[in-house]
Amino acid sequence: MSGIKNLAGQTMWYGFSSIAARFINYLLTPYLTMVLTRADYGKQGLVYAAIPLLNVIFTYGFETAYFRFSHREKNEASIYSTASISLFISTFFFGIILWIYRDDFATFTGIIDYPVLVQLSIAIIILDTLSTMPFARLRQQGRPRKYAFIRIAGILINIGATIFFLSYCSSALKANPHSWVGLFYHADVNPVVYVVLANVLQSAFTLLLLANEIGAVKLEFNTRLWKEMMIYSLPLVIAGMGGMINETFDRIMLRWWVPGGITFKEEQVGIYNACYKLSILITLFIQAFRMAAEPFFFKQAHGIDPQRTYARVMKFFVITVTIMFLVVSLFIPIWRYFIAEKHWEGLGVVPILLLANIFLGIYYNLSIWYKLGNRTMAGAYITVFGALITLCINYFFIPRFGYMACAWATLLCYGIMMITSFIWGQSEYRIPYAWKKLVAYIVIVVVIFFIHKGLTVFWPNFVFSLATGFVFLLAYAWFIVQVEKTEFQKLPFVGRFIK
Repeated sequence: MSGIKNLAGQTMWYGFSSIAARFINYLLTPYLTMVLTRADYGKQGLVYAAIPLLNVIFTYGFETAYFRFSHREKNEASIYSTASISLFISTFFFGIILWIYRDDFATFTGIIDYPVLVQLSIAIIILDTLSTMPFARLRQQGRPRKYAFIRIAGILINIGATIFFLSYCSSALKANPHSWVGLFYHADVNPVVYVVLANVLQSAFTLLLLANEIGAVKLEFNTRLWKEMMIYSLPLVIAGMGGMINETFDRIMLRWWVPGGITFKEEQVGIYNACYKLSILITLFIQAFRMAAEPFFFKQAHGIDPQRTYARVMKFFVITVTIMFLVVSLFIPIWRYFIAEKHWEGLGVVPILLLANIFLGIYYNLSIWYKLGNRTMAGAYITVFGALITLCINYFFIPRFGYMACAWATLLCYGIMMITSFIWGQSEYRIPYAWKKLVAYIVIVVVIFFIHKGLTVFWPNFVFSLATGFVFLLAYAWFIVQVEKTEFQKLPFVGRFIK
């Protein structure tokens, strides 16, 4: 229980930083969806769909390798320096290659008419890669407060710069054509350029705040260790590429395959991109959980009966994300106001994406079997299989169903990956998951959603929708407490309230 308590504390801090940072950044969503046209918001979505894909290549799984080997080797400083030097050198060469082929990158993403967006994107990729190992070290050393501070500070810089460019500079230049902002702001430049430029400033500022961690890198390179880390991490690149295809690449595929003109294609991407953000609550929790869980799982592997701990973590995880599913799906009439009304036509994808993210989070929990057993190629196989499912469904169904095909492809992909990892993992490293009970929890919240949906279709009243949603949410929470009373009584600060 002490291990789970520690994980909960770490998740809380990483969650606080992620949720606070993302929520602050999320406040830009209604602002950007109002300021930008649907097509321009689609362009932004295309840029941010491509960046994570290249980040996987630039970091080539060394973050996870660092966690894995830090618990095997005694000299953590040597591992950190070796991994950091490797990333510094490779980032330099990868950056040059990407710059040389930037026109191909622009063609691939569909933003060929805006070469400056490609140049700024390359800068973001390079800066974010250089901050990977310093952030990993903060996680490894259990320093979530500093991690949280840097993340939130960076986001504040991003938001401040975005509003400064799109609102202040625009207004100042209209009021006075000779204003000082004309030195760097031009009204004829697409506003998406300034949105991405604000991201560059964030990445640069973040790297500056990580100066102490960067300064801790010694001119010490362990060739033997580096080779072992590369063997361990390279399959993670394949898994990571497949993961990014599943997570973000559907925006690019939507632009490729949806029928219509360029502006219509970009508008469809913009609608899907905006509605995708409404699944942010579950996404944020999963991200925070991953940050805390990855180093925790490796540490726990050397403890007493780690399989039992992993099973209990999974149970609490599923309980949390199913409650979050209801919090978002039952109250979409409220959540929809976080995006501009011109994007509301795509709200039907939100429940599908919420469920898809539940499956993804469970898959992350299940992935511990191949990471602990140095079977990272198994993870690559599973993720590539999921990516093929995503590609096939989107290729065949986007022309007919548009962004709804993207949402269903995401759901089916993550669901199949989850099931495959569970079956395979149980044969390799058995963990006593209470899988029947966890499946029942997921089925129950989906049924609750459909019952609520049916009631609101029968009586489409805003107050009635919120009231019934609140009743269903409380009923499910009460049900969980009754079923898991013994588990909750063991939790500090919770058990005293549950008799």
